Amino acid sequence: MATLETDSPKPPKSPTPATLPETPAAVLRHDWTVAEVKALYELPLLDLVYRAQTVHRAVWKDNKVQLCSLLSIKTGGCPEDCAYCPQAARYDTGVKAEKLMQVDAVLADAQKARAAGATRFCMGAAWREVKDGPQFDSVLEMVRGVKALGMEACCTLGMLSESQARRLKAAGLDAYNHNLDTGESHYGDIISTRTYQDRLRTLGFVRDAGIEVCSGGIIGLGETVEQRCEMLVTLANQPKHPESVPVNALVAVEGTPLEQQRQVDFTEMVRMIATARIVMPASMVRLSAGRLQMSEEAQLLCMMAGANSLFFGEKLLTTANPEFGSDMALLEKAGVKPLEPAVDKPVAQ
Repeated sequence: MATLETDSPKPPKSPTPATLPETPAAVLRHDWTVAEVKALYELPLLDLVYRAQTVHRAVWKDNKVQLCSLLSIKTGGCPEDCAYCPQAARYDTGVKAEKLMQVDAVLADAQKARAAGATRFCMGAAWREVKDGPQFDSVLEMVRGVKALGMEACCTLGMLSESQARRLKAAGLDAYNHNLDTGESHYGDIISTRTYQDRLRTLGFVRDAGIEVCSGGIIGLGETVEQRCEMLVTLANQPKHPESVPVNALVAVEGTPLEQQRQVDFTEMVRMIATARIVMPASMVRLSAGRLQMSEEAQLLCMMAGANSLFFGEKLLTTANPEFGSDMALLEKAGVKPLEPAVDKPVAQ
């Protein structure tokens, strides 16, 4: 049986999200099979939630939730053909291409997010890939500014080169989001403008640069349960588990090829989160897009199943999200405490 692996000791960063507390040995595997993960996913729902909660409480003893804020710093005009995305230039979704935001405006939004309780500030740009030049230099300045505010800095900018990943690390970037979106066998039905290997290559550059990996996917793209589990296996069998695993439900947007796709049932989100928690016990599992379509009870069940991070704010890039006040009211009613801005960092491998 594998146990939690640890890297050589590193000085703690400040501020940081919840650390992996001192815990008894927990299973941390990198050899999952799709059949094994599918068997977990298809357990009776309450049995699955019980197993996931048992793992979650063994690893995350304080049971707090990290609040994250996501800002679109460059909206629309993306040349990719991701079938779910309203920012793709080729689809008529009403999203207009905009220029990269000014650094001061981004940092003003980051300051508001911190005041509202966010400990991580994520910046997303609708690019296929990062290009060196003034715009990337501005992003580096944004990263430095967010860090100066005492927050974690995260970016999602598309594909990166090895040197760009190193420059982001030097600027202080904590995490880079680059989702796999779906299982590899379903990927070609959703995206043709970049390959699955392109995505994995960027994740490798991020990891090699010493930046934390934030990678998950979207359910409700027409995939099978087996293809969902295939994505989880790809993530869990990386040499090191992603420190962060966002789980999104498709928000079908008019004008995209998936506009008629049915909304996923909340139980599918619960199953995905619970399974992710079991196979990647020390990763932050983030309840991301699709919360606006979920009841409070469904969101709490997702937290019980192992979600320990929420994205808050009126929008996630361009799609609607619950208002901050309703999120805070939900957490207060449930007695769930948000992480403080300055706490230790999770250690996962």
